Amino acid sequence: MALPILYSYRRCPYAMRARMALKYTGIAVEIREIALRDKPEEMLKVSPKATVPVLVLDDGTVLEESLDIMRWAVPQNDSDGWLVTNNELTQQLIAENDSSFKRALDKYKYAIRFPEQSAKAYRAQGEVFLQKLEMLLNESQFLIKDQVSLADIAIFPFVRQFWAVDSAWFEAAPYPKLKAWLKRLVESELFISIMEKQPTYIA
Repeated sequence: MALPILYSYRRCPYAMRARMALKYTGIAVEIREIALRDKPEEMLKVSPKATVPVLVLDDGTVLEESLDIMRWAVPQNDSDGWLVTNNELTQQLIAENDSSFKRALDKYKYAIRFPEQSAKAYRAQGEVFLQKLEMLLNESQFLIKDQVSLADIAIFPFVRQFWAVDSAWFEAAPYPKLKAWLKRLVESELFISIMEKQPTYIA
């Protein structure tokens, strides 16, 4: 039986969280690493929105959103209890990450494209979310509890991207709990395993 096909891009935070969920659950997939400027026709046919990740199941079902992939995969083998959490808070945090924080992140990262404000101003907008995460991490090692949950995996690739814009600033910023949390996840075996380079898929 053919494996599900995951169209992915190694450095995309949405694809990262999808790959982490699939790896965590032990669900085998065929990863097709795409080139953003030369996307495979097969991917565009099943998902005209043309963004990654896209998971094509063996029955032809297409999951076009990273959260849909996570929510499909994790219940199948949730050995560490990613879903045994405060579901309402989880949904609120992911929603804020994927909306206001992601917008601030994009403008901070590509500030030259958004001259209406400075990079520093966009960074301050993103810090509203960082401060919320720091407060949560004062209560437990991870966002919801003392173990990794769905919220941590869904959010951390974006915080990592925020860090990468100006890592020197981030390392000096007053977020000790957040920095420790990020370091723990970046150095985790799970994250390291899903960041292994894949050859670019050629149809």
